[in-house]
Amino acid sequence: MNNVNGILLVVGAMAAFALEDMFIKHLSVTVPTGQIMVLLGLSCGLVFVGMAVFTRKRIFDAAAWQTLPLIRALCEGFGAVAFVTALSLVDLSTVAAVFQAMPLVVTMGAALFLGEQVGWRRWSAIGVGFIGVLLIIRPGLDGFQPETLFVVASVVAIAARDLITRRLDVRVASAVVAMQAYGAVTIAGFVLISMAGQPVVALNQAQFGPFLGAIGFGVLGYYGIVSAMRIGDASALTPFRYTRLVFSIAAGMLMFGERPDMMTVAGASLILGSGLYTFLRERRLARSLAVAT
Repeated sequence: MNNVNGILLVVGAMAAFALEDMFIKHLSVTVPTGQIMVLLGLSCGLVFVGMAVFTRKRIFDAAAWQTLPLIRALCEGFGAVAFVTALSLVDLSTVAAVFQAMPLVVTMGAALFLGEQVGWRRWSAIGVGFIGVLLIIRPGLDGFQPETLFVVASVVAIAARDLITRRLDVRVASAVVAMQAYGAVTIAGFVLISMAGQPVVALNQAQFGPFLGAIGFGVLGYYGIVSAMRIGDASALTPFRYTRLVFSIAAGMLMFGERPDMMTVAGASLILGSGLYTFLRERRLARSLAVAT
């Protein structure tokens, strides 16, 4: 049942992340990306500090500050810089589409480095989903912009982050893991402001609502994905990251007037179909194991 519960957590997290992306893209029109990262990193980081204290988790446990958790935080910071930059330059639906290459990267990494068993059915489902992504991206055509390379860089970093999550010491609380990640995002934001020479602007009243939305959904999404990756197999859960594309397309249509064409709809349908197939298969496996025991 761990994989089934993990799948539900991933779907919920993807919906939350899509809404967070929507608010960040809206803010990036008037607020520099580095400043957005600093504000989100500090705010979300403080929320997770509060959660850790409230649940009596040890923030400064030695296990949480070993090399592996720190490398994970570094991947988080790099991936956040690349992703937020892409959001400021590319349509939300396009960013989400390119980002869907990550499940394939994570599954390959899980098979190669974590020793997880990936059968032909999972590979087939992920392959179908990836074909759907290609229909949306259309490499070499107008649908693929040079700026989407920022998303590719983010894909590599976030895939490494998720694979490292599977190897973290179980004594390290998820709230502490998330706190470290948002600390890295804050530092990366300051570096981006400094290196890119971005100005720091004063926020007006109309920008507080989007910031609160980004913070709230970011916290929900991040806690959900960390929890999911720690209870389920990465190769079983990652196909459901494709659902972020569907949520993002809906957000792009409602908020920014983006209109996906027929190829985008066809690709999204393949993505949904592959995810649904994997979910039903995991549920059947869970029931068979329950009956056997």
